[in-house]
Amino acid sequence: MTMAVPAATTADAADHTLTIVNPKTLYDPSPNGYSTAVITPPGARVAYISGQGGQDSTGGLSPDFAVQVRQAYANLHTALDALGARPDQVAKLTVFVVDHDMAKLGVLTQAVKEMFGPALPAQTLIPVPKLAVDPMLFEVEAVVILQ
Repeated sequence: MTMAVPAATTADAADHTLTIVNPKTLYDPSPNGYSTAVITPPGARVAYISGQGGQDSTGGLSPDFAVQVRQAYANLHTALDALGARPDQVAKLTVFVVDHDMAKLGVLTQAVKEMFGPALPAQTLIPVPKLAVDPMLFEVEAVVILQ
């Protein structure tokens, strides 16, 4: 089987390069903060980061959606640091949004672009009625390729 990769960028200059694929024949998802697909290198080690919510280091949770999103991505960055990884090593995100709407999508898109720049991971957004703790409005989990 032959696979065309017409619009691909690499996320990491080392041997463990993620290849981002956005076929020109599909809708371009990059303005919305994600890529269609990400190819991981052969033999890569994979880490899975559990869902990170918007809790601060004391467990406090703002009632504001945008504040929770910023804190959740800061928490994700802290988890990446603990693994010795960078945002450009994230292959896949899954985000969970309570009562999703287009205003929330704008907040999410901005946060993802700020954290990942042009190396946008593959991503799935799942609207949910609630999360593990009632005041939680957002959660993000990640699949990371380690070097």
